[in-house]
Amino acid sequence: MAVKHIAFTVYPVKDMARARKFYEDALGLKLGGDYAGGQWIEYYLDNGCFALTTMFEGSGSGISFEVDDVDKTFKELTAKGAESKMEPFATPVCRNAILHDPDGNVVGLHQKNAGR
Repeated sequence: MAVKHIAFTVYPVKDMARARKFYEDALGLKLGGDYAGGQWIEYYLDNGCFALTTMFEGSGSGISFEVDDVDKTFKELTAKGAESKMEPFATPVCRNAILHDPDGNVVGLHQKNAGR
């Protein structure tokens, strides 16, 4: 198992319009992607991706690591006692899985689809 780099950092938000106003108007971030019908917003920065979501409200912020094989890494980590929050799943651009670390923090596994 090898972590390549941070794929993205995500903040759950209650009100996407209010959050976007802050991050886009106040901070000046430029919208990079709007996914899941506005439930997942991405901003691409020189050193990574910052995402906002209404999909995980109340789960705290999280980090997602780019790995070679989400399914294999997920199996290895759950075998070592990591708590599964969401088993591996596919999106149009990547494969993901979500776990909790020993303190309950959200840790994502991310694998870009070929050609991305």
